[in-house]
Amino acid sequence: MQINLISDTVTQPTPGMLDAMMTAEVGDDVFKADPSINALETKVANIFGMEAALFFPSGTMTNQTAIKVHTQPGDQLICDKYAHVYNYEGGGVSFNSGVSCKLVDGHRGMMTAEQVEAAINPPDFYHSPLTSLVCIENTTNKGGGACWNFEELRRIKAVCEKHRLAYHLDGARLWNALVRKGEDAKQYGALFDTISVCLSKGLGCPVGSILVGGKDLLDRALRVRKVLGGGMRQAGYLAAAGSYALDNHLERLEEDHLKAAEIGEVLQTISFIKKVEPIETNIIIFEVDEEKMQADDFIQKLKERNVHLIGMGQGKLRIVTHLDYTDAHHDAFLSILTSL
Repeated sequence: MQINLISDTVTQPTPGMLDAMMTAEVGDDVFKADPSINALETKVANIFGMEAALFFPSGTMTNQTAIKVHTQPGDQLICDKYAHVYNYEGGGVSFNSGVSCKLVDGHRGMMTAEQVEAAINPPDFYHSPLTSLVCIENTTNKGGGACWNFEELRRIKAVCEKHRLAYHLDGARLWNALVRKGEDAKQYGALFDTISVCLSKGLGCPVGSILVGGKDLLDRALRVRKVLGGGMRQAGYLAAAGSYALDNHLERLEEDHLKAAEIGEVLQTISFIKKVEPIETNIIIFEVDEEKMQADDFIQKLKERNVHLIGMGQGKLRIVTHLDYTDAHHDAFLSILTSL
C-alpha cells in the first residue's frame, strides 16, 4: 500500500468524475464555444456572487493574470513573506508583470491591517515603487493550512479602499477555509476585487483553476490568459470534472481536516518530533529534533515503509491529507508513526 502525503494535488479522478468527463459536451473554448467551460464559469461566478469567471490550466497562471490586470510595470504589491505568489510561482511577479513584492512579516502567512498600511509606499514619493495591490492567501500553504480571520480581511479591505489599492485573494485552498470556518463564498466575493480558486487540490480534479471578479477585469484577464498561453480548445472535459467536484467533493473536505488533526496528535507523542504547528485544515507542518534524528532520515524511514512526504528545509516537514488518502491509508499511517 502506497501512502502519498506529498500534496493534495496527487489525487486521481473518482469514477463519478471520470463519467462526468467522458460524457461532457465540449466545443472550442478559445472561441468561448465550450458549453461545459461556460457552465463551470457561470457556476463559480454565482457561488461567489461575482460578475464573471475564467477557467485556467493552473493556479499559478490564475494568480499571475490577476496580478497583471491590477498593476503596471514598476509597481509594487504587498504580501506576507510566506505568500505563494512570492515563494512558489517562479518569480512570475517580476517576470510577467515587472512588479516587486513588499514582504510583510506576518503570523503563519497572515498579516494585519496595520502591517499592510505600514507597508504602503507614499504615492507622491516617486523614488519608491508605487504600491497598487494587496495579495492575500487563504488558506496559507507555507503557514500550515491556516485560515484567516474574516474580520481582519475586512479591515485590510478598508485600508485598500483608503489608499485605492486593488485586493486579490489567492484562494487555492479557499474551499478548505470555507468548510472549516463555516463561511459563505459570497462573503469573499463581496470583499475582493479578484479571487483565484483551485480545482485540482482539495476538490480532486486533474487540472484547473478559476479566476472570478468583475466583468471588465475578467475581459482584461482573458487577453492576459491568451498572452500566457492559457487558451485551451475542448477543455470542457476538464470543466466537467470541476463541476462534478463542486457538486460532490466540497463537504467531504472536513474528512481531510479530521484526519490531519489525528495525525498531528500522534506526531506530538513521538520523542524526536520537536514541534507540530497548529492544524486547522488539511496541512500539517512539523519539525524534527535534528539532534535526535535528521529530517532526511525521517523521510527515508517513511519512504522505506511506502509513505511519501516532503521536506520544507530547516528541519520542517509537510504532510497534506486529500481525497485519495483513505481510511485504510490513515489507519496504516498512524500505525507506522507509532512504531517508529
